[in-house]
Amino acid sequence: MNKLIYISLFCFSLGFSQTKTDTLKVQEIQDTKELFSTSDTLFSKKADSVTFKIDKEATLIDSLWLNELIKSPLYDTIQYVLKDDEILLTELEELPTDLLKERLKILDGKTPFHIEYNKNLEQVIRTYLKRRKSAFSALMERARFYFPMFEEQLDKYDVPLEIKYLAIVESALKPRARSRVGATGLWQFMYQTGKQFGLNVSSYVDERSDPYRATEAACKYLSSLYNIFGDWDLALAAYNSGPGNVTKAIRRSGGSTNYWNIRHNLPRETAGYVPAFYATLYIFEYANEHNIKARESAINYFETDTVQIKRQLTFEQIYKTLNVDIEVLQFLNPQYKLDIIPYIKGKNYTLTLPVKDIGSFVSNEQQIYAFANAEEAKREKPLPKYFEMNDRIRYQVRSGDYLGKIAEKYGVSVSKIKRWNNLRSTRLRIGQRLTIYPRKLNIVSNSKSIKKTHKKSLPKGEFNTYIVKSGDSLWLIAQKFANVSVQNIKDWNNIWSVKNLKPGTKLKIFKK
Repeated sequence: MNKLIYISLFCFSLGFSQTKTDTLKVQEIQDTKELFSTSDTLFSKKADSVTFKIDKEATLIDSLWLNELIKSPLYDTIQYVLKDDEILLTELEELPTDLLKERLKILDGKTPFHIEYNKNLEQVIRTYLKRRKSAFSALMERARFYFPMFEEQLDKYDVPLEIKYLAIVESALKPRARSRVGATGLWQFMYQTGKQFGLNVSSYVDERSDPYRATEAACKYLSSLYNIFGDWDLALAAYNSGPGNVTKAIRRSGGSTNYWNIRHNLPRETAGYVPAFYATLYIFEYANEHNIKARESAINYFETDTVQIKRQLTFEQIYKTLNVDIEVLQFLNPQYKLDIIPYIKGKNYTLTLPVKDIGSFVSNEQQIYAFANAEEAKREKPLPKYFEMNDRIRYQVRSGDYLGKIAEKYGVSVSKIKRWNNLRSTRLRIGQRLTIYPRKLNIVSNSKSIKKTHKKSLPKGEFNTYIVKSGDSLWLIAQKFANVSVQNIKDWNNIWSVKNLKPGTKLKIFKK
C-alpha cells in the first residue's frame, strides 16, 4: 500500500492555505503488474486467525484492464495527470494586462460564460498568482482525483465542464469542508438544499460529503438554476446566494440580466464569488504558462471501485482485515461521519477502495464479515444508534430558552427560525411552539442515557497524557504506544467521533 498512500491530500486546508506540510513522496507505478504484485500484497498481514485467499485470475483481469486505461488516449489527455518532468513553482513572471485581456477573450470564446476583462478580475487573478501558487499546486493534485468524477456527472446533466472549478471555490476540494453557517461537502450544500436534491443526513452518514452523490446533486441544482435564469453567470450567483438575491439585484439594476451590470447590487460575498470562479478557471487553463505544477502523484479516480456492504463495518475492522490505512479509507469514504459504514434496510451504503483491495474484499467478503461479527461480540460498549434527521420538528419553548440557544441546538440560524415561524422579533413565550427544520440531530437525552447505562470504568494505574496535534488521527496516535488500539483510546477518553479529536485535546493513554 505504500505506493498508494497520499497523505499530502489530507494536508491541504480550506481557503487555499499556504501552510507547508510534510508529504510522503509517491513513486510512479511503471506497470500494473507492480501495482498488483503479491510482494506488496495487502494479505501479508493476518487479522488474528483470519487467512485470506488470492484469486489470481481475477487479479490478472484487474491488472490487464488497468493497463488498458493507463495506455488509453483518455488517460494521456487528462491534464491533471503528473508527468516525470513536472516540478514545483518558479518565481512568478509578470502578466501584462494586454496578455491577460487576450487570454480572457479566448476563454470567453470557448465557454458559455461571459468572461469579460475588468480591473477587479485582474486583481483577483494577480493576487492568486502572487500569493497562492503553492495552493494551486496542491489543488491540481486533488483535481486529478476529483475532476474525472465531476466531468462524468456534468456531461450527464449537460452542464458546462468548466463548472468543475466551482468546487475549488466552494471547498478547496475538501469533501468534509464545513462553512461557518453549516454548508458542507465539496459543493457546500446547506441541509435543506441538500435534502431538496436527495442528500440525506443521519447520525452516521452525511451524503453532502459523498463526492459522487453531492456532485450529482450539484449538477441537478445548477441545471435547475440555469433553466430559471437562462444564463450560467447568474446561475453561479444564485448557487451562492440563492435565486431570491439574484432577482432582487436584477430589479435594482433596472431589469438587467448581465452579471457584471447587477454585480454591485448582489451581496458582497456573491459579488466576489463569480470573479473567484473565473480567476480559478483562468489559472487552471493557463497553469503551464505560469509554471504551476501539481504536487507529487496521487491515486487516480479510475484506480478505485465500490462495493455494497452487507453488514455494518468500521474503518478499523477494514484496516485490520485488508490493511488499508484508515486515512485512505477516510479520503475515499468521507461521507461516513463516525468512520463506520452502517447497514440499514432499504439503504445502499457502499465502500470505496483502491481497485487492488476491492478484489481482496469480494474474494474474502464472508471472512471479513465473520471477523466483524467476532469483534462486535467482544465489544463492551455498543456503537451509537442510527438516527435519521427529521424533515421538520415542533419545538415547545421552555423556561430559559432564547432563539440563539435553540438555533445552536439544532444547527440552524436565528434568521431561519424567524422566517419559518413568521417571527418579527426574537422575543419568545414559554409554551410557544416553533417549527424547525433541524440540521443537527436532537439526541441529547438519548446520548446521556447511553453514556449512563454503558459507561465503562477506566483502568487503574499510570497513564500518559497525549496532546493532539494537527493532522493526528486515532490510528496514528495508537501507533505511538505499545499494545494500544484505537478502541482503547476511544474507551479511555469517551470519544465516539473523530470530530472530537481537535488539536490541543488531551488524551489519557493508560500503560498496559
